[in-house]
Amino acid sequence: MKNNMTGYKFFRAILSPIYRFWFTPTIIGKENIPSEGAIILAGNHIHIMDQCNIIVSTKRLLHYMAKKEYFDNKKVAWFFKTVGCIPVDRSIKDENAKSKAIEVLKNNHALGIYPEGTRNKLKDEELKKLYKKYFKDNITFKKYKKKMKNNRKTHINYLEELKDNNIISEEDFINNIFNSNNYLLELVNKKVIKEIDYYNNSLLPLKYGAVSMAKKTNALIVPYAIIGEYKFRGKNLKIIIGKPFKVSDDLEKSNIKLSNEIKKLMKNNA
Repeated sequence: MKNNMTGYKFFRAILSPIYRFWFTPTIIGKENIPSEGAIILAGNHIHIMDQCNIIVSTKRLLHYMAKKEYFDNKKVAWFFKTVGCIPVDRSIKDENAKSKAIEVLKNNHALGIYPEGTRNKLKDEELKKLYKKYFKDNITFKKYKKKMKNNRKTHINYLEELKDNNIISEEDFINNIFNSNNYLLELVNKKVIKEIDYYNNSLLPLKYGAVSMAKKTNALIVPYAIIGEYKFRGKNLKIIIGKPFKVSDDLEKSNIKLSNEIKKLMKNNA
């Protein structure tokens, strides 16, 4: 895969200042991104703009793996191709995408990946199921869906688990589901749940792609965490970049380490 990134440089120069002005992200630890050599930047995925936080954190040219649906859309496909993204078909084990990503790393470039595999949000079918069960008599689906869009799937699932185990009431569940993150933090402060349980339920299970590719190419993994909210001129959006590490021969342990590093970055900078 050729590293022809003129388009990437052009759009980064134009869009980065706009992004910084709009969301005012705080960047912590950008010095942890190596200036050269093969690296995989791997972090949590909560918003469609997540990759922009990494792009504005380093001068390195960054190839991001992106779902192929973006490339199927003629209105935006040209942009994703121009900035060097790698299309991934998430419905299959996409070996073609993986081989392109490995080529990037073998050429000592930087690769961005979401080890969760997808955004940490409820899919439409999951939203509809919850709506029918708890909300259909009180709110329109359109309004309900809008209020749910910034909530993480793992947080909603954890809240429902707490309800089912009678740790919180159904009324508490319904009244706080639209603000699930803050409510869970409130439960931590009240010692209703443990802090470690909050963080363990803030990430989807990580897939093995990042650690597997790192092992095959001798690349470093650079963990990062995104916390806060995407709001116009907001005050609390943070990108925290951790120290790079090499994976071991035991990919399961390496994947656990990556997950723990992301959670640690979330916790230490909350």
